[in-house]
Amino acid sequence: MTAFDRPFSRRRLLSGAAAVAGSGLLLGCSPSAGKSASELNYWHLMTGGDGIVMAGLVDAVNGLNAGFHTTQTVLAWGPPYYTKLAMASAGGRAPDVAIMHASRIAGYAPGGLLEPWDTELLAEFGVHESDFPPLVWQKGQYDGKLYSLALDTHPFVLYYNTEHAQKAGVTDTLRTMDSPEEFTEVATKLQRATGKHGLSYGYLGDGPQMWRLFYTLYRQQGAEMKLVPGQKAQVDEAAAVKALTFVRSLLNDTIASRSGDGGTASSEFLHGESGLFLGGVWELPVLKAAKLPFDAMPIPTLFGTEAAYADSHTFVLPRQSKVSPERRRHVYQLVAEILKRSVKWAEGGGHIPAYQPVIKSAEYQALKPQSNYAGIPAYVNYDPDVWFAGAGSDFQNYFAENVQNVYLGSGDPAAGFDGFVQRLNVLLDRPQPV
Repeated sequence: MTAFDRPFSRRRLLSGAAAVAGSGLLLGCSPSAGKSASELNYWHLMTGGDGIVMAGLVDAVNGLNAGFHTTQTVLAWGPPYYTKLAMASAGGRAPDVAIMHASRIAGYAPGGLLEPWDTELLAEFGVHESDFPPLVWQKGQYDGKLYSLALDTHPFVLYYNTEHAQKAGVTDTLRTMDSPEEFTEVATKLQRATGKHGLSYGYLGDGPQMWRLFYTLYRQQGAEMKLVPGQKAQVDEAAAVKALTFVRSLLNDTIASRSGDGGTASSEFLHGESGLFLGGVWELPVLKAAKLPFDAMPIPTLFGTEAAYADSHTFVLPRQSKVSPERRRHVYQLVAEILKRSVKWAEGGGHIPAYQPVIKSAEYQALKPQSNYAGIPAYVNYDPDVWFAGAGSDFQNYFAENVQNVYLGSGDPAAGFDGFVQRLNVLLDRPQPV
C-alpha cells in the first residue's frame, strides 16, 4: 500500500503540507468549488516573459472550443506558491492542475498531496512515455506511478560573445575543450580580448547560482549525492573539493570577479565586458533583446562525464476531495495541447521542451541558440530526491551558507563542504513531515 492509497488524516496532511512548503496561508476559498465541469482552474508561478508565453498557450487551447475553458491563477514564485499549493491540496480544495518544479516532487508525492497521472488516458491524447527523455520521465515518478508530467527542462548553460571569441581565436576551442586547464586557458584569452574579464558569473548571496555550477562540476566527475532520510548523506568529498577548488580558481578578479552578483554579471556580459557568461536558459530573452552577438552551449565536460544541472517545470494534479471525471479528462486534453505547442515555450523562454515530437520538428531545430543545447536532457542532473530539496526550498541556501566564503577565496573547500554535509545530516535525521 502506497502513501497515496492510505486513508487521509486531515491533521497529518495539514501539518505535513506546512512543513514541506514552509510558512503560508491557506487560500480562503476553493478554486474548484461551484464550477461547472467545463471550467478549469490552473495554478502556476510564471511571471514576466514566461507568464506572457504561458498565457498565450492557454489562450490558444481555449480557442479550440473543446468543451472547456481554463482560467489561470498566477501566484508568487517560491515558498508562497508552494505553501498555498500544499495547503490547498491538504484540504482537498486544490486547483484542477498546477505547475510544480520536478525537484519538489519528493516532498509532495509521498504524502498524498498529489494524484498520479493515468498514462493510458494520456496516451488517448497523444502523450506517451516514449515522447520524453528517459531521465526527465523518470524524475516525475514515485513508487512506480507518474506524479508529474514535464513541460520542459531548463538547465544551467554557457553563453559566449561570438565577436570576442573570434578576436581571441577560441571559437573552435569552445566546442572542444574538455579539461579545467583548457577552460581556464580559453577564459584567459577572452579576458585579454575584452580588457576586463573573461567570464561573468554572478553568485554572491545567491545559493541557487552557487549550487548550479558546483553540482554540474561535481556530477561531471561521476560523483553522486544520495540523501536518504534516517541515514547519513552519501557524498564524494574528493570530487566536491576538486569542483570547489576549480570554481575558486576562476574567481580571481581577472578571469572573473570574485564578488560578482547576478545583476553585475549579466550587465557585464550585456555590455561586452566579458567573453563568457554562466547562467540559466531563462536568461536568453534578455540577451536576445539586447541584440548581443552571442551563442549558447552546454557547459563543457571538463571532468570526464557529461552532466548538467537543471530543473523542469511539470504539470501535477493536486489532491482534490472530489474529482469530476469530465473535468479531469479536460485537464488531460489541456496539458496535451500545451505540450504539443511547446515550441512557443522554447522560443519565448529558452526552455527545452520535454515533449520530443516538438524537439524533432523543423520549427524547433531552426531556433538558435535554443536547439544548440537541446541534448542536455539526455544527461540532466536534478537536485537529490529528498523532501527538503528543490526549487524555492532552503536546500541551496544551506549550501551557500557554508560555501560562499570558499568562492570568495577566504574559506577552505574541504571545510566548507563538510559544513554543508553536516547541515544535511541534521535534516536527514528528522522524520519526513508527510
